Amino acid sequence: MKSWTDRLNAPAKVEIKPAPVSIAGMRKGEVMLVPTPKLVDDFIRAIPAGHHVDVVTMRKTLAVAHKAEVTCPIYTGYHLRTVAEAAHEALERGADLDDITPFWRVLDAKTPTTKRLTFGAGFVAEQRQREGLTG
Repeated sequence: MKSWTDRLNAPAKVEIKPAPVSIAGMRKGEVMLVPTPKLVDDFIRAIPAGHHVDVVTMRKTLAVAHKAEVTCPIYTGYHLRTVAEAAHEALERGADLDDITPFWRVLDAKTPTTKRLTFGAGFVAEQRQREGLTG
């Protein structure tokens, strides 16, 4: 079984294609970005300390940056979890907190992905509190 870090670093290409279904604010046929784990990781790494970007805003920003109308909500959720789990794996291997992807700047207690994290939601809450982020 691949580690989360392996999944994060696996070769993948960004895709732009018509949305196959209407879901999560996306309408069938809209020009859709299918992000890669690294694209999500890079986006999160660019968020300054003490700032939060919700998933909807992240999806809109990524879509605009790639000349799409929407970003796939399903792949975004998968990749958010991959980024968070890979970052936590790095911590477990001894990485410094300042050197991992600050996924808590996107994930919060209300984000469905947070509930799925193998290490629990408490870490996210602690890091958000440390940075003065609400929610």
